[in-house]
Amino acid sequence: MFNFVNGNPFNQKIESAVSTGQENKRQNQHQKDEDERRLLDEDDNDEVSISQRPELTEDDVIYLLNEFITKRKNEHENEPKILEKLDKYKSKFDVKKFMKSNPHLTVSDFNMIMYNETAGILN
Repeated sequence: MFNFVNGNPFNQKIESAVSTGQENKRQNQHQKDEDERRLLDEDDNDEVSISQRPELTEDDVIYLLNEFITKRKNEHENEPKILEKLDKYKSKFDVKKFMKSNPHLTVSDFNMIMYNETAGILN
């Protein structure tokens, strides 16, 4: 009887009354969202992340080593013991072994490793 008073005598589900304009706007927004999502998914394959740097080759490592050692020599030009140790480190440096123990190196990785390896020499 309560349902009859509210205007629902057959206990049927009552749909919300939405105007056709609002319904069209909702469908258009949903379609636009789906199109944007689809475009973003397609574009992901072509994008390159900014944070990814190219991996170093053996030639790159040798070049960076020479730069690093030269820079440290300039910083400690009045200390012959340190200069001698840096030259010795450079002459014993094995590129293949270094790259094998440190795969997928970038320039920033190389600088961090070299700083840590030569910290004992510089102190």
